[in-house]
This record gives sequence, structure tokens and C-alpha cells, in this order.
Amino acid sequence: MVRLLLMLALAYGALLLVLYLFQPRLLFLPGVPGRELTATPEHIGLEYRDVQVETADGETLHAWWLPHGNPRATLLFHHGNAGNISHRLDSLQIFHDLGLEVLIFDYRGYGQSSGSPSEKGVYEDAHSAWRWLVEEQAVDPGQIVLFGRSMGGAVAANLAERVDAGGLIVESTFTSVPDIGAELYWWLPVRWLARMDFDAHGAIAAADLPVLVVHSPDDEIIPFAHGQRLYQAAGERGTLLEIQGDHNTGFLASGQLYRDGLDDFLSTIVR
Repeated sequence: MVRLLLMLALAYGALLLVLYLFQPRLLFLPGVPGRELTATPEHIGLEYRDVQVETADGETLHAWWLPHGNPRATLLFHHGNAGNISHRLDSLQIFHDLGLEVLIFDYRGYGQSSGSPSEKGVYEDAHSAWRWLVEEQAVDPGQIVLFGRSMGGAVAANLAERVDAGGLIVESTFTSVPDIGAELYWWLPVRWLARMDFDAHGAIAAADLPVLVVHSPDDEIIPFAHGQRLYQAAGERGTLLEIQGDHNTGFLASGQLYRDGLDDFLSTIVR
């Protein structure tokens, strides 16, 4: 019995060590479904331009700039933890239909971008994309809407603390990595092991701008309670849009409900 308990303890300790050391590989999934670009906005009839965004720490990010003939605002798109910008064409079509010009970029280590992802690194990537919009495209900061889906919502929220944007949209986003990790792996001391924060809750509470929280009660990956807590963190600045469907396709399953919710929010913040 003592030997069995010792073996179990050693196995548990080894598991904790692996989880501590390989956390980035569990969160950042640039190879799922792959780094290769599978399509471009041209495939859905949208005009675009390939952009190279240089970061302050020497990485080169691949991005697409999608202009609009009569833009109501500019959207800076932060995608989730898997795939690349070519897997977001459905969203680009929706944003175009809503009258938005869009800059969508791949984090370091994703798609055609250089480097390897890290929490600090993707925050710098978002700030570099912001600087490109403001300095290279001369976009009015107050006309820029920060959008992030899933992990990208935490990245966008972090940026919202540091810049004077017009608004923030977080969709299907967790409150923080330790929070969602503790729920998924309740039998592990996740909060002690966590090397990454991605504290969307704290960032939203600190950011001084209008916030739209989009979440579905049917989300099977990030529970709806996370969206509710993010909405509460925004206080009077917040709006909650309850959509339908699962984590990855809820925005599509919700159809006009989703589009109308975004349209209403944009109408209140664009000046």
C-alpha cells in the first residue's frame, strides 16, 4: 500500500511538473488546424491588402487590412488561441456588412507571423497592430473598436487598458486563465501552477471605455458565467449580448441576433 501511494504521489508530481512547464503548448495552438493560410478575403469578394506589422521587440506580424467604401468605424480583430486569420472569413464578412474597415493580424508564431507566442508577446502584438492603425493609417483612436474572441478577448481587454479606443467587444471570453483552468482541472492546484494570467476581468474593470460582452449559455468551452462576470466588471459601461450556439460557431448560429447586437452597440459608441 505504501509503495502504491508513493507511486501515485510521484505520478501526480510528474503531472504537475509537465503542466507547469508546457502550459504555453496547452493554450497556444497555432498548428490547430494549421499555420497554412487556406483562403483570403478575395475568396468571399472582399478587397484587402497584405500588411507586415513590425513589433517593438523585433517580430514581424502578418495581417490583412480590409478597407471599406464608407466606414462607420475601424475594428481591430484579435482572434482566438487556435488557427490563423484565414479561418475568420465569416467574421470578416459580417464586419464588412456592418460598415467596418478591419485590421486582422496573426499573433507571433501563428500563420505567417514570426516568433513564438507568449502572453507578454501577444500583448505586444496587439499594441503593435494598434500603432499601425494610428500611425500608418492615421485612424482616429476614438474610431477604433477593439474586438476579441475567446482568448483574443483577454488580449483586446489588456490593450483597452493602455489605449484610448472607442469601445471594446469581447466574445466567448474567459475571466482569466487561472479561473477557467481551475474549473476544467478542479483536481489540480491550477492557481498555484498558472504561469499565465490573461486577466480579462481585471482589464475590463480597469479600462475606461464602453464594453460589449457577447456570450452564449450554450458555450461548451467557456461557461456563460464567465461572460456574466465580465459584464459585471464593466459596470455601467457594459452591455451584455446573449447569443445562441456553441463556442466556435455561436456567432453564426445566432444570425441576425448577433448582427443586430453588434450594430446597436456600434451605434452608441461611434462618434
